[in-house]
Amino acid sequence: MKLVILDGHTLNSGDLSWDELGAYGELCVYDRTPAALIVERSKDADAVFTNKCILNKKEIEVLPQLKYIGVLATGYNVVDCKYATSRGIVVCNVPAYSTDSVVQSIVGLIINCMSKLSEQIASVQRGVWQRSQDFSYYPTDYHEISNKTVGIIGFGRIGRKLADVMLVLGAKILVFNKGKAFEPKENVTYVSTCDELFAKSDIISLNCPLTADNEKMINSTSILKMKKGAILINTARGALIDELALAEALNNGYLAAAGLDVLSIEPPKEDNPLLTAKNAFITPHTAWATIEARKRLMQITVSNFKAFIDGNIKNKVN
Repeated sequence: MKLVILDGHTLNSGDLSWDELGAYGELCVYDRTPAALIVERSKDADAVFTNKCILNKKEIEVLPQLKYIGVLATGYNVVDCKYATSRGIVVCNVPAYSTDSVVQSIVGLIINCMSKLSEQIASVQRGVWQRSQDFSYYPTDYHEISNKTVGIIGFGRIGRKLADVMLVLGAKILVFNKGKAFEPKENVTYVSTCDELFAKSDIISLNCPLTADNEKMINSTSILKMKKGAILINTARGALIDELALAEALNNGYLAAAGLDVLSIEPPKEDNPLLTAKNAFITPHTAWATIEARKRLMQITVSNFKAFIDGNIKNKVN
């Protein structure tokens, strides 16, 4: 069998090994593949693995040997699953490998927004503490998480674990989760609308998938429904936010801060307004990428393909 990895660098920049996957056939690993080369590099492949390289009908229909598509991520919108199914091609993803890592990053972003840790560290590096007349100096807008209300939009594995962690830190939890109910839990309140969550939350975390219905759900109208001084966290998808509206709300002080691991275009354009917005703390889409999470991603990728070879398919999404 011929196996092709189209964009392997994101998962494995050199600190992991492809050897286990390579045991199943001839393995060709490309760190990155431009759209124009996807078909050429995949043309003789029995299995193709992709993270962000797009495999739509026009690519798949000219790959006659293709039998398996492995998505090196949880989200699989990069594959035309309907057409793959019509061709008898199995598409598998890797669910739940990064829950702990993403929750850790969300909590880190919240703490940074509440305590301005990155600003404090930068001030020490600039020599401000060394020149200070006092043993301590601190931001004026420096707050505890305890007794704050954290609104979680999307209550899958990440949302539920985030709630557990924030409860330990003394927060109260509001949850909006479209289309699914959960068991009652102390200090967790389920609300029926995002508007109610916006109005009552001190901190809002987006943990929902991107759909046609919720694109730019955070916009100039919804922001005005939030508490003045609220904090917004997004580790889900950048397109959930109207970035110009959020930048304006940060710059005019209506929102206190935003912690963002995702943007609408990645890498961002230089003119993205959030890059220079006041109190916008941005990380480069790394919430998922701890070494532990990437090892799990690699292990499950191999396990998925072994299951396919053995005729006991798992994590199939089409």
